[in-house]
Order: sequence, then structure tokens, then C-alpha cells
Amino acid sequence: MPDTRYAIAAVLVATAVTWGLRALPFAALTPLRASSTVQYLSTRMPAGVMVILLVYCLRDLLLPLAHARAVAPLVALAVTVGLHLWRRNALMSILGGTATHVILASTVFAP
Repeated sequence: MPDTRYAIAAVLVATAVTWGLRALPFAALTPLRASSTVQYLSTRMPAGVMVILLVYCLRDLLLPLAHARAVAPLVALAVTVGLHLWRRNALMSILGGTATHVILASTVFAP
């Protein structure tokens, strides 16, 4: 059984490391808040991230689009875009598109 002082020291070190790792991003971002580059990126990054996610999710569709494997993601994409244009609710769009893809990929277009 480890010595009590050793266990207490281990817990204190783990606590200090955890606190430091959680505080570090805030300490690093404080001087950057006034930066024009960070302000520019904060307005442009959300659209860029969405484009990257879209390309990543549809990367396997290099097959002919008539292939049955391509139908579920394309229908889910159409549902997501349609829901977002209709309701302007990101959560509803994401959940609706995800549910559509899961249902189609696991039932109708299952391999």
C-alpha cells in the first residue's frame, strides 16, 4: 500500500496539472482578444468549419451518385438544408438530418 504522503502528493500534483491545463487557454487568449486577426477569424471560421465538415462527410461519394450507397447521405443533406431554410434552427436541422441518415443507412440502404 502506498505511503499516505505519496498519495496526497500525487493528488496535489494531478490537481495542479489539471487546473493549469484548464486555465492555460484563458490565459493565452486574453492578450489575443484585441487582435484584428482573431476578430477576422471569429467571423469567418464558422462557415469554413461547416464547409470542411461537409466535404469530410461527403468524401466517400466519389462513387457514381446513382449508387445506392450515395442516396442516404444525399437525402440527409437535403433534409438538413431544407429544415434549416424552413425553420432557421440549427439544432433541428442537425437532428433531423442525422436521424434521416441513420434511418436510411440502417434500414432502406443497409449494405
